[in-house]
Amino acid sequence: MGLAEHNRYIMKNKNIIRFVQSLMLLPVMTMSMTGSSANMEKTPNALIRKFNIEILGNSDTLAISKAMEKDDALDELKAEAIDAHFRKYDMPLQGTGMKMVIEAKKNDIDWRLLPAIAVRESTGGKYVCKKVTFSPFGWGSCKINFESYEKAIEIVAHNLGGNNPNTDHYYADKSVKEILQTYNPPSIVKYYAEQVIKIMDTIGPETMQLAIKV
Repeated sequence: MGLAEHNRYIMKNKNIIRFVQSLMLLPVMTMSMTGSSANMEKTPNALIRKFNIEILGNSDTLAISKAMEKDDALDELKAEAIDAHFRKYDMPLQGTGMKMVIEAKKNDIDWRLLPAIAVRESTGGKYVCKKVTFSPFGWGSCKINFESYEKAIEIVAHNLGGNNPNTDHYYADKSVKEILQTYNPPSIVKYYAEQVIKIMDTIGPETMQLAIKV
C-alpha cells in the first residue's frame, strides 16, 4: 500500500469514527409508528448502543451506553409512577404511562403534565368526552375525535410542547403554569392550573432518581 493510499485509509477510518461519535451524542431518540409498542419506540437507543460498542469498543462508548441504560430505567420509573396513580384509582388510562413519558420527552414537557391533565379533565379516562372518541384531555373543547388514547397523547403533547405551528403561539416557551393557564384560563376555571399542578405533585417529583444498590 502506497503512502497516499495509506493516508486515505486512515482518514476514511477517522471519518467513520467521527460519524459514529456524532450518533452517540444525539439526544435520546424515539420512534413513533402506528401500532408500535413503547418498547419499539425505545428501540433506536438499543440499536445505537449496539452499533457504537461494535464499532468503537472503548471506555467512552461504554460510559455512553450506561447513560442510555440509566435514561431508559428512569423512563420506566416515571411510567410506573403514572400507571400506579391510574391503577390506585382504577382509571382506564392505566398502561399508557410509558407512552406519556415518551411523548413528554419528545416534546420537552414535564412528564407528569399529561397524566395530571387527564385526571383533572376525565378522572383518567373514566369520564371522557361523550360526543367524541378517545378524548381524555378535553382537548378542543371535546369537539375532536382521536383514533386511540395513544394518538390523543401524541397530539396533545405535540401541541403543549409548542411544536404545532398552528398553536405554538399559545404554548411555546412557557412554564407549566403558563401552559395550564392557556389550556384552561382562570377566567373559565379559576384555580385550574393550581389543581393540575397539585395532581402532578401527587404522581411524583419532577426529577426522579434511581435507587442505588450497595
